[in-house]
Amino acid sequence: MTGMSFVATGDSFLTRRLSKKDYDRHLAELIGRAEFRFTNLEVTLHHNEGYPSALSGGTWAMADPERLDDLKKYTFNCMTWANNHTLDYLYGGLSATERYLNASNIVHAGAGENLAAASSPKYLDCESGRVAIIGATSTFHDFWRAGEQRSDMKGRPGVNPLRYKTTYYVKPEHMKVLREIADVTGMNAENDLAIKEGFSAENDQFKFGEFTFCIGDKEGMVRVPYEKDLKRITKAIHEGKRQADYVIISIHCHEMNKDRKDQAPDFLEAFARHCIDEGAHAVIGHGPHILRGVEIYKNRPIFYSLGNFIFQNDSVQKLPSDFYEQYDLPLTATVADALDKRSNNNTKGLGVNKAVWESVVAFWEMKEGALTT
Repeated sequence: MTGMSFVATGDSFLTRRLSKKDYDRHLAELIGRAEFRFTNLEVTLHHNEGYPSALSGGTWAMADPERLDDLKKYTFNCMTWANNHTLDYLYGGLSATERYLNASNIVHAGAGENLAAASSPKYLDCESGRVAIIGATSTFHDFWRAGEQRSDMKGRPGVNPLRYKTTYYVKPEHMKVLREIADVTGMNAENDLAIKEGFSAENDQFKFGEFTFCIGDKEGMVRVPYEKDLKRITKAIHEGKRQADYVIISIHCHEMNKDRKDQAPDFLEAFARHCIDEGAHAVIGHGPHILRGVEIYKNRPIFYSLGNFIFQNDSVQKLPSDFYEQYDLPLTATVADALDKRSNNNTKGLGVNKAVWESVVAFWEMKEGALTT
């Protein structure tokens, strides 16, 4: 296997044109030194070509498709776009974004017209070999999941999902309190009725509202990847190994370790190592808008979050009425009014968090499936 060089950045939340001052020639030269040059696209690209969803990734993220030209100035040749903004403008926004990405000749992965399209490897042909890239996200609204296609029914457009199961472990005395609270509030009435009517099975787990509790010696929260999603992504890794020299996984993940946003959640660590075990050569994480640690696992890199490459969250040009309603603003309010209200005139939120403006551009080389630098 021939040696190859790689560059990866985190999120590109690009909503306005990059000026000459914004463009860093030296950074572009650094990125251009690698054959594989990656960023995560965290906006939809279209000219109002989709209806705004009732739910968004936080900000309804839409940018002019011409913003791809700005990213191409930094020489990126591959992207993923499975994240918590992919369906901010529903299926119209998704299909338009895909159309503009296709026209740009940038290899892209992680979303598509059905589950097969969203989850399949996409291939970047380089001078030193071929790279398969697989994109997925653990942060999304459930109806954003791409759907499986059948012979008698088309699939649903959406993202390649990595779901996870959460179980809370408590000691018997705490379980007793939870059961008492559930009894006096009636919060489990629907679930109890479902068990009585045979729609749900009773087991050792206790449902407290939407949360699952079990008795354990050690109290805490345990999250594990959904087996079905893990199998599908594993299958894609095996497919990529047969068709390419290198396999790269991109995962968008906002979830964190308890209240530590700078630490990866347990299911993400398990997922990343599993991907390496199954043949992936690197895992590129992004999502929390801050940096997380790097792990060298079996002489292959796992970047749990590379932070932001470009972050223009507060300069979107249009927002739907849903955003204004969140902040009790009238129909006469403007985008600037809404963004100022959200940030309390730039005194709170992501924009004032210094960690959000710290970033890393990862550069590494591999040969024979292992790191050389």
